[in-house]
Amino acid sequence: MRYPRNMQGYGGQPPAADWPGGAKVAVSLVLNYEEGGENCILHGDAASEAFLSEVPNAQPWPGMRHWNMESMYEYGSRAGFWRLRDLFVQKNVPITVYGVASALARSPAQVAAMKDAGWEIASHGLRWIDYRNHTREAEKADMVEAIRLHTEVVGEPPKGWYTGRTSIHTVPLACEAGIFDWVADTYDDDLPYWLECEGREQLIIPYTLETNDMRFSAGTLTTSEDFFTYLRDTFDVLYAEGEAGSPKMMSVGLHCRLIGRPGRVKGLADFLDYITAREGVWIAKRGDIASHWANTFPAPGITTRPTTMEREEFVSRFGSIYEHSPWIAERAYDFELGLAHDSAVGLANALARAFRSASEEERLGVLTAHPDLAGKLAAAKRLTAESTAEQAGAGLDALTDAEKARFTELNDAYTSKFGFPFIIAVRGLDKTRILEAFETRIENDRATEFATACAQVERIATLRLKEMLP
Repeated sequence: MRYPRNMQGYGGQPPAADWPGGAKVAVSLVLNYEEGGENCILHGDAASEAFLSEVPNAQPWPGMRHWNMESMYEYGSRAGFWRLRDLFVQKNVPITVYGVASALARSPAQVAAMKDAGWEIASHGLRWIDYRNHTREAEKADMVEAIRLHTEVVGEPPKGWYTGRTSIHTVPLACEAGIFDWVADTYDDDLPYWLECEGREQLIIPYTLETNDMRFSAGTLTTSEDFFTYLRDTFDVLYAEGEAGSPKMMSVGLHCRLIGRPGRVKGLADFLDYITAREGVWIAKRGDIASHWANTFPAPGITTRPTTMEREEFVSRFGSIYEHSPWIAERAYDFELGLAHDSAVGLANALARAFRSASEEERLGVLTAHPDLAGKLAAAKRLTAESTAEQAGAGLDALTDAEKARFTELNDAYTSKFGFPFIIAVRGLDKTRILEAFETRIENDRATEFATACAQVERIATLRLKEMLP
């Protein structure tokens, strides 16, 4: 079984974003333009809208228009949008619009204002509706129409995509479209990343539902000061990380009908004043972030990864990681492997699980499959390629006669006492340190030494995988 979710990400080692001008944080301001694209009987829907409004615990009204709901959405286009337009133009900050195509088509004056201000207009889908129960075919048809209508209304096709109320098909469909510089339907990182999907590499610029004014509708934010405080605290942490050498990205999600209210917009204005007064802040449209990332960190290219291999290839490639024990790779292949196992650390864990869950007799077989250090097999050049390189790297192929004699003496005594050869991950060690470990461990009891030897086998496997995988 292959697990499709990616729990690994950058694995605690994110790339240095190298934002323009040495910025410590990139801030992406996003205005969601949805008014006129929401669920409404007038739009052919079965019920009224019930999401992101001023109505507490709103419910759809099947077969009926909801006059209050409609007018609250209309506030966003009639008043909120223009208040926000004036604020952004006055502060001279670039923004990205997530534009629902049908909403844009019903708001030509607002589209003209967006273009006059030089804003990026990305696609927010055809309709502001929930796609979770749509078939792939139905959602694809809406995406195709959204692109067509957007191009017709705006004058150029969208270069970015965000659906928001997604299904499991959304991101694959956006990747399959093959026209987007970026897709934002994830919330899983503080930096852009490349996603292999539908046979191509798609740049993902994660979005946020957290530093987002939708929390006013959810009741978790009440005042403009609440909003400002949360944005400021998020920014301060990311700014400090940037100062420490790990620059990140901060998204801020906005809605005309929510943050556009006079009692809330001050928090946004205060935040803009706060960040524009700081040095080393790049306020950027998402398209500019995408361009920077693609130029600085080009798509790595699609390669064959362990979890995409067929069984035979997987076992052939990794069957020798545990000395002469391909059965470990065979068992690991049957685990629930995912993207997190395509790294050296990840695959080492999967192989170690197969080893640890084996019987003691099977694990003993792995131990006895290992050669003596500087022993007869090495002299006869009958070691595996991995063991040959490892022993040579520790200088065990260039021992004096006295050193050879001491290793032979210790090998014989150790094997006689424990029933398996002395095993140690020699990489990074020299012959002196290896002999010291040999002389110390031979004094252990068998149970202790069996556990120690097994741990060393796992370490050897990890080191071998680090030569092969990221």
